[in-house]
Order: sequence, then structure tokens, then C-alpha cells
Amino acid sequence: MDCLFCKIVAGEIPAQVVYQDDSTYAFRDIHPQAPTHVLVLPRKHIASLAHAEAGDQALLGHMLQVSARLAIQEGLGEGFRLIVNTGSDGGQTVDHLHIHVLGGRAMHWPPG
Repeated sequence: MDCLFCKIVAGEIPAQVVYQDDSTYAFRDIHPQAPTHVLVLPRKHIASLAHAEAGDQALLGHMLQVSARLAIQEGLGEGFRLIVNTGSDGGQTVDHLHIHVLGGRAMHWPPG
């Protein structure tokens, strides 16, 4: 598989890891869009949220819990934003489901 994030999870490409467990992996984005920008992804390759199946429900919930815990751990108790870009029109640039955890500054609406 020629997936960038699968290669990062496998240790083939270095990343600044902030969390990992049996099902999820989290690392700092190399092009941060906020003072804190962490990516949380499943170890299992799922191309996007649109490709998640019914059997992935527990994994998706776990990813949200991990994202919230990491935000708090990163000192974002005053607020943070979670983003899941899906498909090219949704801004997804790597075809591996991931949650962006952004914070450390005020987030504005609409986002873009």
C-alpha cells in the first residue's frame, strides 16, 4: 500500500508521535494550522469517513475520545476544534481517515 499515513504508523516515515495504542496513532502535523495541530488516525487503513463501515463504530468513537484527551493534555482546556476532511471537495489530501485536533488560538467561524 502506498499510503503516507500507513507508512508513518509502520515507522517507515518518522513523525513526532504524541499518542499510540492498539487501534489509534497520533502525531504532530508537519504543516500546523494552529499552535497545536495533532492528527489522530486509526492504525487500520480507512480511506475516509465515507468509507467507514458499521463495524468501525467503536473505533470511530475511540478516535474522538483520544482526540479530546489529547486536546486537554496539550493544554487546550479553553477550547479546541476537531476537523475531519472527507474527499477532495472536503479538503482531504491524504486518503487515510484522520482527525485534526487544532487549538492554542481562537478559532473563527466560518472556517473556510
